[in-house]
Amino acid sequence: MERYIFYMVALIMIVSAIASVSSRKMLRSVIYLLFVLVSIAGIFFLIDYNFLAAVQLTVYAGGIIVLMIFSVLLVHHIEMRLEVAKVSKRILTAIACIIGIGVFVTTIYSYDFKVEGIATTTTTEDIGIGLLSFGEGGFILPFEVISVILLAAMIGAIVIAKGKRLEPNNDETL
Repeated sequence: MERYIFYMVALIMIVSAIASVSSRKMLRSVIYLLFVLVSIAGIFFLIDYNFLAAVQLTVYAGGIIVLMIFSVLLVHHIEMRLEVAKVSKRILTAIACIIGIGVFVTTIYSYDFKVEGIATTTTTEDIGIGLLSFGEGGFILPFEVISVILLAAMIGAIVIAKGKRLEPNNDETL
């Protein structure tokens, strides 16, 4: 039964991903991306990674998609039709995707997936300590760098949304 659920979720994910990059309406692309992110959370639930699934739903499917929808609505481009790429760019992109899939499949099938040793369970406490520690194996520096990058992106979005301020013409003579 789990196999069929996996295939359904994977199919939803693949179709939504293709629809997200091929849709010409910006808001529809964001909604299709939401389906992709929720499907990824479904995969995490299937393999019993409940914490990652919850983070996926809250951070990505919740926060990022809401941020993207607000940014689309804020700049008044809700019905903006995206440009269609030239045929040469489409062909180049298709070739790059086929090469990427070939490298991916070759790498997966050439690796020997044997688990050695005793399986350990990672708790939420272990993940939190790993994320917020600054010693060896800690991720506090990348965590803080990402927060600064997100702050810069939010400031940039506000500046873009605000637009240019019209200045009065001072060249007029009295």
